Amino acid sequence: MKSQRHVFAVCDLELSYACSFMEYMNRKRNIPFEVQAFTNVEALMEFGKAQEIDILLISDRVMCGEIKELPVGQLVILSGGGQIPEMEEYPSVYKYQSSDSLIREVMALYAAKQETLPVPEAAKRKTAVIGVYSPVGRCQKTSFALTLGQIMSRERAVLYLNLEAYSGFEQLLETQYELGLSDLLYYIRQENTNLIYKMNAMVRSIQNLDYIPPAASPMDLQNTGAQEWGKLLDEISRCSSYEAVILDIGDAAGDILPLLEACRRIYMPVRTDLISSAKIAQFESQLKAWSSVQVQERIRRLRLPYHNSMHRGKEYIEGLVWSELGDYVRQLLREEQMQL
Repeated sequence: MKSQRHVFAVCDLELSYACSFMEYMNRKRNIPFEVQAFTNVEALMEFGKAQEIDILLISDRVMCGEIKELPVGQLVILSGGGQIPEMEEYPSVYKYQSSDSLIREVMALYAAKQETLPVPEAAKRKTAVIGVYSPVGRCQKTSFALTLGQIMSRERAVLYLNLEAYSGFEQLLETQYELGLSDLLYYIRQENTNLIYKMNAMVRSIQNLDYIPPAASPMDLQNTGAQEWGKLLDEISRCSSYEAVILDIGDAAGDILPLLEACRRIYMPVRTDLISSAKIAQFESQLKAWSSVQVQERIRRLRLPYHNSMHRGKEYIEGLVWSELGDYVRQLLREEQMQL
């Protein structure tokens, strides 16, 4: 009897490629599959007869008729370039691209299948949701959230979600996103199946920290209700391998109270000038009006050290880990003994 493991297999004649790809997938930690690497058809066939394979990524150099007989959920050709007529019935991805891009393409193909795909229940404790929010502007909120995420992700699988009206990520990182949080929220509203796999087709990384490209429009956040946010967080907790989700919350997220209530801990960067103090007082007064004692107890005010850098773009974000802000975050985590 075949086991109920969920398997992502890669088969390539190049031992270094197959092993490097497997190691990279295992380091990612967010892909809900057991990864198996093969360098010859015989070993793959023997494995496939005993264990059903959900995704098979196989080199065009080793694809053969025998492989077609294996019970594979999604077969994808790993192409060295050019289309081989005998393999046109199968989707293909280009072998010599970044591993991140290749994985996103494969996950998109898998998620596009019409039937509801099996989702492995994540074998871990419940995902910790950590909020970063402040009613005060220009307080280094996002820099702190990105620093926190990168440091935590050295030991845990962490996902960062930016919920601001204008994240500026495309400009900051000098890139363009085809899919992102706007699409994920749309899938939730349409009650699409295979949500966690569609999410994995969007995931990008900064060092070890995974993130979903932020919403393309503030309206996409404003039109998202508490029930939809709850469903997204529940799917991530139940079906993904993430041990923590960091919510970088902006006021564009609409009714932020349900989001704050979902957080185990809320970090609130503050400033001490007169206007900032007045805004914080009004926010805390509103929490009392909402009778949200739990949220009040989970908030920790932070006076962040000033951070300045000559770097720009991705170098700026990666450099946060070794800045004064990074030292501050490491000390903060030691104090709180975060056990996620």
